[in-house]
Amino acid sequence: TTRSFNHIGPGQRKGFVVADFSSDIVKIESGKMEPVLHVGNLTAKRDFTDVRDIVRAYRLLAEQGTPGEVYNVGSGKAVSISEILSGLLALSKVEIKVMQDPKKMRPLDIPLIVCNFDKLSKDTGWEPSYPIDETLQEILAYFRNIEND
Repeated sequence: TTRSFNHIGPGQRKGFVVADFSSDIVKIESGKMEPVLHVGNLTAKRDFTDVRDIVRAYRLLAEQGTPGEVYNVGSGKAVSISEILSGLLALSKVEIKVMQDPKKMRPLDIPLIVCNFDKLSKDTGWEPSYPIDETLQEILAYFRNIEND
């Protein structure tokens, strides 16, 4: 059994924060949307892990994990939504304004969620290998590619 934390990567459908930001940035770059991102809470910190690392953890657990045990799967690093957005905006080809939208705020938003993957690492040797900056670049490239298809 796994408890998987937020996973992100190229090909993720919209409806998740990183995919939504990326899709909107590409729409803005192509002139299909005004150059303003309407956002919710940017202070929350989450554990984002590249989906390719998550899948590798699942494979290792299938091969080496202890049946019946519960394993946390995540990067072990908390990143604020603000840092994610800043990383994506730094990769944008145009200047984009960010505006907080009260409608996008959650009534209850846990300030920090981070994974402890010690048991997973101990039992399988797994550690995340994709840096968040590389994953963000690839997600944005994915949306640029589908936008131009």
